[in-house]
Amino acid sequence: MPRKIVYYIDSDSFGGAEQVLYTLLRGLDRDIWHPVLAYHPSPGISAFINSVEQLGIDTFQTSRIAGYRDVKGIREFSSKLKLLKPRIFHANINWPLSCSGGIIAAFTAGTHAIIGTQHLYEKIESRRLCVFQFLISLLVNRYIAVSADLANELRQAIPAFKIQVVQNGIDFDRFSSGSAGAANDIYSPLKKKNLHVALTVARLAKQKGHKYLLKAATNIPDAAFVFAGDGPDRKSLEDEARALNISDRVVFLGERADIPELLVGCDFYVHPSIFEGGVAISIMEAMAAGKPVIATEVEGIRKNLTNGVNVVLVPPADEAALAEAIKDLLSNEDRAKKIAAEGSSLVYREFSSDRMVKEVTEIYNQYL
Repeated sequence: MPRKIVYYIDSDSFGGAEQVLYTLLRGLDRDIWHPVLAYHPSPGISAFINSVEQLGIDTFQTSRIAGYRDVKGIREFSSKLKLLKPRIFHANINWPLSCSGGIIAAFTAGTHAIIGTQHLYEKIESRRLCVFQFLISLLVNRYIAVSADLANELRQAIPAFKIQVVQNGIDFDRFSSGSAGAANDIYSPLKKKNLHVALTVARLAKQKGHKYLLKAATNIPDAAFVFAGDGPDRKSLEDEARALNISDRVVFLGERADIPELLVGCDFYVHPSIFEGGVAISIMEAMAAGKPVIATEVEGIRKNLTNGVNVVLVPPADEAALAEAIKDLLSNEDRAKKIAAEGSSLVYREFSSDRMVKEVTEIYNQYL
């Protein structure tokens, strides 16, 4: 009989962590594993939940747990877990204290093993919350860090022996068609103006650094910038593009399900994040699609990618350096092609979904 795993997310929007989880769920051997997804209902993740259900995976809604003091919420979720009787509870942690209520519920339900994937990490300044984070870590059997950099950060807060690195992976089958599809409708008006097209796929939030790319764009008149993704900063970024007088060269697409097609049609990919937990999924996807990538030299990226070989790296929050890197890449086609080829080779060699699924399920087996 397949072993039941309850996967838990407490996010309210779709991002890299959810894409990683979807890839993991899609790759599980259903003869061995019986996955169930628990989530809090939110418009921002409805498309994600639908895509998971289309895989034939059971899902169930649970009320949002309002912190560790929400005894009622924890008790209700714990009761559901007791009925499901999963062998493993796997929390997907987007920030240091997310999923804490779910982890407590899984522990009180007597779940055999509790796993937590740490997708992102920010240092907690509050001493009280640091203590709480440490106490929560005592309930978790194994933390999966998505990069060595993130693992080092995590070791400052929780016991090192609990941490194991499993780098994210992507499904290469999504990039096999080579067709731009409907993306041509977006790019054609821009290319008719002889504009190079840069694509950025990321949630429109402060962490992703879009505002620095907009400022850089003012110094690159022969390029257009297409943003795929949505988030809390969309209006302010649209206002910023108008204020900088570049709104005719900046396109906000909102959430998109056709990222492979969008990548086929663009000329290069830019990822201006302020910080990351590991190599962003969208960077891997751009490399898999054979596009040259410009990204910021932040933890999670700089140790996995090599500047000038398979990527162009610039300091974070530096619009001048970003503009210079883009202009240099646009003026040197041979260099751009070499970087794209090396990036593609790297991602196909080291960032496959098969490898990620294998390493995660090996962790499950350690506790079963």
